[in-house]
Amino acid sequence: MDCPDCRPGRRDFLKTAAAATFAITADAAPKTAASSETLVATLHKSLTEEQRKTVCMPFDHDLRSKVDNNWFITGARVGKFFTPDQQQMVKEIFQGLYAPEFVPKVMQQLEEDAKGLGNYSVALFGEPGSGKFEFVLAGRHCTVRCDGDSVDGVAFGGPIFYGHQAGPTATEQPDHRGNVYWYQAVRANEVFQALNGKQREMALVSGKPRDEKATATVALKKKTELAGIPVSDMTRDQRGLVEKVLADLLLPYRKKDVDEAMRYIKANGGVSSLAMSFYKDEDIGKDGMWDVWQLESPTMLWYFRGAPHVHTWVNIRA
Repeated sequence: MDCPDCRPGRRDFLKTAAAATFAITADAAPKTAASSETLVATLHKSLTEEQRKTVCMPFDHDLRSKVDNNWFITGARVGKFFTPDQQQMVKEIFQGLYAPEFVPKVMQQLEEDAKGLGNYSVALFGEPGSGKFEFVLAGRHCTVRCDGDSVDGVAFGGPIFYGHQAGPTATEQPDHRGNVYWYQAVRANEVFQALNGKQREMALVSGKPRDEKATATVALKKKTELAGIPVSDMTRDQRGLVEKVLADLLLPYRKKDVDEAMRYIKANGGVSSLAMSFYKDEDIGKDGMWDVWQLESPTMLWYFRGAPHVHTWVNIRA
């Protein structure tokens, strides 16, 4: 499978991920000295009038909710547009959105995909202190937000995207060696292996799961439109494995965002409200280790597309 707008295991981090569980994920990350929200306000205050013309927009601007796999929200590249002090603030804001133990992994991803954080773009929406503001960083294989809970009923401040191409060619090897997010697919495939024959027939589907067209990719579906097997049809042990998948998906992020995401998921029925699907038409190596899969409900999407390398789209709402 070709990926014209992108560039290219089981690693040590898998051991850390494997220890996470649905119950303990929300308690994982200690607070940093200054929150990302506090630093966003400081960054905003430090901007010159000329800088504001490029990076500052109204809170209700259409770009605030956009998400894609490879795009720049403004012309403000971190390494060229900002002063050294501002660049350090952007770095600390970004790193503060992740669990401390995952920061080296996400920084590795930025370096391998785009030669570092300096080649990503930044926008600021609204006014810090007004109750409506959001910081968005976007670039290759990353759209991430810091919203200070300005956006009601939406986890992570809105839809996010993460991915990684671990190697010189777009199509990774079947084991996705070196990909910092492949551990999540390893965990998801444990669920498939635990299913019986009839359940596998339900879970394994043909065709393309989603048409990757920017924000449309994260559109939520009605219950009757969900593909795959309902988690409610699984045994207790199988549901436990799905809980571990969800824990591993949330593992990279800071406690604040994990707590919010889990609150929405639990309020809408928990893992039993989800459907899980695996897509057999995009199997790198034809080895039955499913590279493309998703968890979804009418209020949640976690779409992991691991062919030719990892692209992941996330949308969780109240």
